[in-house]
Amino acid sequence: MNLSAPFIARPVATMLLSLAILLLGGVSFTLLPVSPLPNMDFPVITVQASLPGASPEIMASSVATPLERSLGSIAGVSQMTSRSSQGSTRIIIQFDLSRDINGAARDVQAAINAARNLLPSGMRSMPTYRKINPSQAPIMVLSLTSEVLDKGQLYDIGSTILAQKLSQVPGVGEVQVGGSSLPAVRVELQPQQLEQYGVSLDEVRQTIANANVRRPKGMVEDDHRHWQVAANDQLHEAADYTPLIIRYQDGAALRLGDVARVKDSVEDRYNSGFFNNEPAVLLIVNRQAGANIIETIEGIRAELPALQAILPGSVALDVAMDRSPVIRATLHEAERTLLIAVALVILLVFLFLGKLRTAMIPALAVPVSLVGTFAVMYLAGFSLNTLSLMALILAAGLVVDDAIVVLENIARHIDDGVPPLRAAYIGTREVGFTLLSMNVSLVVVFVSILFMGGLVERLFREFSLTLAAAILVSLLVSLTLTPMLCARWLKRHDPQHDSRLHVWSHRLHERLVGWYDRSLAWALRHRRITLLSLLATVALNVVLYVQVPKTFLPQQDTGQLTGFIRGDDGLSFQVMQPKMEVFRKAVLADPAVESVAGFIGGQGGINNAFMIVRLKPLAERHLSAQEVIERIRRNQPKVPGGRMFLMADQDLQFGGGRQSSSAYSYSLLAGDLDDLRTWTPRVIAALKALPELTSIDANDGEGAQQITLVVDRDAAKRLGIDMSTVTTLLNNAFSQRQISTIYEALNQYRVVMELDPAYAQHPEVLDQVHVITDDGQRVPLSAFARYERSLEEDRVQHDGQFAAENIDFDLAPGVSLDQATLAIERAVAAIGLPSEVQGRLGGTGDVFKAAQESQPLMILGALLLVYIVLGVLYESYIHPLTILSTLPSAGVGALLAIILTGEQFSLISLLGLFLLIGVVKKNAILMIDLALQFERNDGLAPADSIHRACLLRFRPILMTTLAAILGAVPLLVGGSEGAEMRQPLGLAIIGGLVLSQILTLYTTPVVYLYLDRLRHRFNHWRGVRTDAALDNPL
Repeated sequence: MNLSAPFIARPVATMLLSLAILLLGGVSFTLLPVSPLPNMDFPVITVQASLPGASPEIMASSVATPLERSLGSIAGVSQMTSRSSQGSTRIIIQFDLSRDINGAARDVQAAINAARNLLPSGMRSMPTYRKINPSQAPIMVLSLTSEVLDKGQLYDIGSTILAQKLSQVPGVGEVQVGGSSLPAVRVELQPQQLEQYGVSLDEVRQTIANANVRRPKGMVEDDHRHWQVAANDQLHEAADYTPLIIRYQDGAALRLGDVARVKDSVEDRYNSGFFNNEPAVLLIVNRQAGANIIETIEGIRAELPALQAILPGSVALDVAMDRSPVIRATLHEAERTLLIAVALVILLVFLFLGKLRTAMIPALAVPVSLVGTFAVMYLAGFSLNTLSLMALILAAGLVVDDAIVVLENIARHIDDGVPPLRAAYIGTREVGFTLLSMNVSLVVVFVSILFMGGLVERLFREFSLTLAAAILVSLLVSLTLTPMLCARWLKRHDPQHDSRLHVWSHRLHERLVGWYDRSLAWALRHRRITLLSLLATVALNVVLYVQVPKTFLPQQDTGQLTGFIRGDDGLSFQVMQPKMEVFRKAVLADPAVESVAGFIGGQGGINNAFMIVRLKPLAERHLSAQEVIERIRRNQPKVPGGRMFLMADQDLQFGGGRQSSSAYSYSLLAGDLDDLRTWTPRVIAALKALPELTSIDANDGEGAQQITLVVDRDAAKRLGIDMSTVTTLLNNAFSQRQISTIYEALNQYRVVMELDPAYAQHPEVLDQVHVITDDGQRVPLSAFARYERSLEEDRVQHDGQFAAENIDFDLAPGVSLDQATLAIERAVAAIGLPSEVQGRLGGTGDVFKAAQESQPLMILGALLLVYIVLGVLYESYIHPLTILSTLPSAGVGALLAIILTGEQFSLISLLGLFLLIGVVKKNAILMIDLALQFERNDGLAPADSIHRACLLRFRPILMTTLAAILGAVPLLVGGSEGAEMRQPLGLAIIGGLVLSQILTLYTTPVVYLYLDRLRHRFNHWRGVRTDAALDNPL
């Protein structure tokens, strides 16, 4: 049966079919979304809860723990971590990849509601949740600056107007406003005046709460109309609060201004932001899980002119960071690489064939196959991303193979005197099964990736299916358009009209075939030596795979860095600010840095700062993001009590949603917090001693300074004082307590009360605090309590409801992730970590370890699947082994190329090995399929048939291999956006194809003969057994 016959006979229909493929593909290309990588977002939900003034331990035990117990019962939770700091708890729940984020969100809300009765009664609001992953880098940062308005007013504009508008843009998950806090009226109490007038803190609080109220007042009416009742019960500014009367004393009014300084300020004075060299309020935009980055950013930018128009004229709204330019530049480079690959492949075909008319046939097959693939991508819901475009780049060198095989076979018959039309029928019938075997076995390799499951399958799904679609479209084109064009365009060879290029190409081919004929004859005479070389490559694969440095994914250059500045435990906000300024100036001074935005304080703590660094375009800085980080580290000044950690943002971040200062971390878990505190410093010390690690970020200090008030309960009881009175007193004095609410048209603002910060700068301030009993006596705290200085954690972390500590680290230059992992395991084993404390890799290291363990099984599974398919196609157990014998040399070539160039074996390199499994066996299929035809149709001996098949298939084998190599050559070009992801793939493919091309031209015929001999012996043995069974029936 000749599948191509109807298309050869109907050229108009065939051309229209090809044009339809081009049209559908072209339209689909314009509709495809754009993204950096396939959608790899884990379903992550973040729960936030606050209790102002509560210590980290109180937040962990009274807020985090009951919530974790309730949230932990949700189906599909793969990881749950929490971090409790002063007055705040954040719980991050990561679900299985298969879990729907909306269904998970409903379950999270139900779990929060179930835990409502277990939470402290003093919480002003219930915990809230967001469908965002805090570990993912923000997609955009906006800055608000003004020479007229203060930062509190800017924060009000940002949180009240801009954040609300931006949150409505499709794809936006959260808009975090940082760098300040909402405006507030601050009441700063003076201890000496309070003592002088005998006023308690609770009396002040009650006075303010009673003076500023907002309740419905009803209305009055008569027979004809009604009146709404209102009152001046709201106080809006500090000037309104200062004259409030606390009480009358000695006939005179004691006003709030007599015992406190009242001013218009902000809710949280431990918060400050910047953009470059100016104070600023930042709007940090994170996307929802699964949202397209480019579409989300375009939606935000479309809103910016309208948002700027509603702002006061003195306020500047600027884009401090935008991920989309680098993503677009990366995809533009990939598209340019694709065009270069197509041009190189077409040029190769022209040089080999020497005739423009002949070269145009496979040249037309390439764009039809590639453009047609866009239609399949659109129907499958794929996007134009780095991996899908890499698949198309490689497909440029593969889709031409089918056209070359068909063209070469038809041209051979025409040169033998067969008319072009009849030659097209004969030629396509002869190679039809060959094409089917080549393409089906190649598609099976990529489809096998879909059976891996988990992260790897999700990451490479679009790559594998895009490449498989391109190959199948190519098969369709080679059976329809290519033979039809051959029948109409090819002419019988006339030496008198040959061009110089054709003559040169023909002579070169004859010389190569002659040289190959002689060398192949030698290899067939010395079969044992040839076979031993094949066995050596098998062993060498194992040795090289063990020795090659391994990592998870290449370090991307997204043009963006994230910086974390850590201050020593116990440092005050005032001390941290100048330290942050030193680091900010050091980063901004680097010539590769375009802008720096960040803030200190806020939810991160008063001794922590956060920075987002935007780099200049790669063409201007000429250094990778990691090289820029190394230069900043070398040049940054030494700052006592402060450390800065920089990391290059990646499109894929792992770590269960935990925000960290590096992609790599090591986690310690224990059921008892004391055990964790005992062993964490020892593990940190062991890791710091490892030369493989650098930039270790961990809580290795003794803890934050704490004043513990030890109350003599008996003495307090005799004085009529209970613990509730004491804790309320401390809360009023030191926790920036929000005691009243100011209601405005667009927002609500707080009245904050605390002791004057000028007094609250040392522990001795407790001696000036008095408790006023019910009978009016003033009792100093020292009368029934003493205070002790101690060191306590400034944060408490949980991982799966266990107490946890995370140690973030980076890799030293030249160290691979597997080398670092091995060094960590040895170091931890050497210190004898007890069974009560468990250690494990976190972040990228955890994912890498799981992927590394499954890599050999993944490769073996692909080989088994290919063997099964080939066995079905050839109805043979033996011939698939001959075809698969081409693979060891490809593996050696790929691994050698990686080692010799100093690269590391990553998942991208593994993808190259899978591609080689599919590509390299094409050579063997071309040889073996023709050899079997000679044996069956011409009666040749196996040695003669394989020898003749190798010579006749030498040109298509050489052309298809060189086409695949040239298709991968543009991937090696560096110095452009996204090159770090493309280069490992190109390196593995070119290295594997070059070595396999050289070796398999000789090893495949030898293996064919050995296995053919084995097949005959097996058939003879099976025939003897069958005869014996027939002679002696049971």
